[in-house]
Amino acid sequence: MTHCNEKKENPAGRGILYGVSVGPGDPELMTLKAVRAIKESQVLALPNESLKDCVAYHIAVQAVPEMAEKEIICLPMPMTKDKEVLKKCHDKAAEQIIEKLSQEKNVAFLTLGDATVYSTCLYVYDRVRDAGERTEIISGVPSFCAAAARLNRALVSGSSELHILPATYQIEEGIHLPGVKVLMKSGKRLGEVKELLIREKKQVLGIQRCGMEGETIYRSAEEIDQQAGYYSLFIVEDKE
Repeated sequence: MTHCNEKKENPAGRGILYGVSVGPGDPELMTLKAVRAIKESQVLALPNESLKDCVAYHIAVQAVPEMAEKEIICLPMPMTKDKEVLKKCHDKAAEQIIEKLSQEKNVAFLTLGDATVYSTCLYVYDRVRDAGERTEIISGVPSFCAAAARLNRALVSGSSELHILPATYQIEEGIHLPGVKVLMKSGKRLGEVKELLIREKKQVLGIQRCGMEGETIYRSAEEIDQQAGYYSLFIVEDKE
């Protein structure tokens, strides 16, 4: 896929890997380019142990029903910070994708939100690209932009700063940065994050499962459900 409808020819009869961003949850927010990349791929790569566990797949199939007939490879990605474990998983996933590319098959690696923002896809994508294979990132609507729209507010305006913070790591200093802070990837630390936001008297808007079934909106830190889970995002500001 290229701009100006120019057709790319795969070198040496090999396929191309697309890092396909499917957006935050609502299939209507998928881009036309993401839909086209999926349609042009013979193989779907999912960062899960099984198809039924892949949220990105269940979003995309609503926009591209025919993808249910495509070949699928599941690439389990454990939720761990162990660098050696992650390296082995990413290396193995890259090898599996490269094997499909060598069979002249295009591969669409599906990922939530945008592939360039805290995406598992990019660890594998980089390995495939560095191995000399053809690759292309298909951008999508980031979760924090969709969340701001769903909350019916601007994310930032004027000269205000925007900071994107991974809440699974230390954020004690980060939440005191000027402007708007977006907390992503809270995971198992959500209880600690909630306590910190309450203690620091921050103004908080949050959303769980934005655009998906079970969507929940939080309008203060006190409202946050500590069991909300991985698909939660919080917009944090200083109280006026």
